[in-house]
Amino acid sequence: MRKTPIVALIYDFDGTLSPGNMQEFGFIQAIGKNPKEFWTMSDDIAKGQDASNILSYMKLMFDEAAKSGIKLKRSKFKSFGKSVELFDGVRDWFRLVNRYGKEHGVTVEHYINSSGLAEMIEGTPIAKEFKRIFACSFLYNEKGEAVWPGVAVDYTAKTQFIFKINKGILSIRDNHLVNESQMEENKRIPFPQMIYFGDGETDVPCMKIVKMFGGHSIAVYNPSIAGKKATAQKLLRQKRVNFITPACYTKDSRTYKVVCAIIDKIRADHELKLLENFR
Repeated sequence: MRKTPIVALIYDFDGTLSPGNMQEFGFIQAIGKNPKEFWTMSDDIAKGQDASNILSYMKLMFDEAAKSGIKLKRSKFKSFGKSVELFDGVRDWFRLVNRYGKEHGVTVEHYINSSGLAEMIEGTPIAKEFKRIFACSFLYNEKGEAVWPGVAVDYTAKTQFIFKINKGILSIRDNHLVNESQMEENKRIPFPQMIYFGDGETDVPCMKIVKMFGGHSIAVYNPSIAGKKATAQKLLRQKRVNFITPACYTKDSRTYKVVCAIIDKIRADHELKLLENFR
């Protein structure tokens, strides 16, 4: 058993760390659309073909960029990522939580688990804070241009990354090690040492799994959008999450207080385990 427990903070991105879908901060405008037009077109593709919503939006991005003469290179996605807005306090959040963890005897790691685009998240100012970004991405040709979806992450596909974090597997491609049987005490980050952040129903499977196995799930909501708090309250009533909190990440926020309290509990539980295992 590790002397210093690792605490994994796992975040959805759109609606959780950012107030909108990342495509809405530059990309959609660059192709001459507005967000409503783009998402209606994407939904129509999915409905018309009975297809994945995720693959449909990736296909639409690809097609509309080509029509607009935009070459979708990784660097272009990153440039759009620079324009993505973040909720209040997000930029300083990681430093605050890392410091609190260090002061209270735990190692804090941050992960993204998103149906958005990894390439765009990599362009945001917080990209360096994450040990791993699990998200959708494209395949690229020899010119470095996107040619095909490489990874599509829907709400059920997200759950696989929870188990990979649990076992310390950072490869998206791996489907062998993640399914191997492993004794609970040998897993790198046990579920009780996970904190999952999400904002809506697409996060429910992950929230439920983390909570069910003894971890902590937090539903965040944007108080400026009607109905978001009600969605979070519904998840709490249904016992799918442990806590709800406004999507604010400053030092005086409820989010920070909740996370610090969870870290305290994780450390205390770890100390008790060490005492139990004394021989």
